[in-house]
Amino acid sequence: MSAVEQSTMASPRSARFWDRIAEGYAQKPVADEAAYQEKLRITREHLRPDMELLEFGCGTGSTALAHAPFVKHILATDLSSNMIEIAERKAEAANVSNVQFRRTAFDDFDAPDGSYDAVLGLSILHLLRDRDAAIAKVHRMLKPGGVFVSSTVCLGDSIAFLFRYVGPIGRLLGLMPLVRVFTRQDLERSLTANGFSIEHAWQPGNEKSKFKGVFIVARKPA
Repeated sequence: MSAVEQSTMASPRSARFWDRIAEGYAQKPVADEAAYQEKLRITREHLRPDMELLEFGCGTGSTALAHAPFVKHILATDLSSNMIEIAERKAEAANVSNVQFRRTAFDDFDAPDGSYDAVLGLSILHLLRDRDAAIAKVHRMLKPGGVFVSSTVCLGDSIAFLFRYVGPIGRLLGLMPLVRVFTRQDLERSLTANGFSIEHAWQPGNEKSKFKGVFIVARKPA
C-alpha cells in the first residue's frame, strides 16, 4: 500500500476520533499550565505585529487565539470539524477577528512557497503518518528566516516497546488516534535533515518526564 493510500485511509478515521472527543477535550484544563504559559512566552519572542502565521493541528483554537494580538493574521487548521466549530465559537466570544479557522488535514493543505513568517505545529507531529514530509512542507511554506515552533511527544524515549502493541489495538477499537513512535533524537534529525537549525529545545520537568512534549523552536535559514 502506498503512502498516499495510507494517508487517505487514515484521515477519516482520525477525524472521527477527534470529532467524537472534541467537546470533552475543550473542557479539560491544561495539564501543565506553567509549562504551557512558558511555551507561549518563548513563542512570542519570535513573533512580530506584521507576521502571517500558520498553525496546523490547532484543536479548539486556544493557542491561536492567545497569539492573535501579537501577529497580523493567523490561519489555524485542524482535520476535525467539531474542533474547528468550537474554535470559531471561542473566537467570536473573544471578539478576535484576525484568526481564520479552516477544517483540513495537513496532508491535504498546501500554500505557495514562502507564504508564512512562522508555523506552529503543537502536539501534532507524532499524530501524522509522515513526519518528514510534514516538516519538509513546513520548511517550504516558510519565508527565509521563518520559524517553526513544535511540541511533540516522543514515545520512543519511554514506552516504545509496549506502545507498538497497545497502540494499534486501541486504534482498531476507536479508542486512540494514530500515534507514531520515535525518539527526540529522531525528531531533531528530521528537522535538521530538512534544512532547519534548532534554536531552542526544552522538555518540561526532569529526565523522568518522558510523556511531556519536547518543545522546539527551529529556524529556516535566511
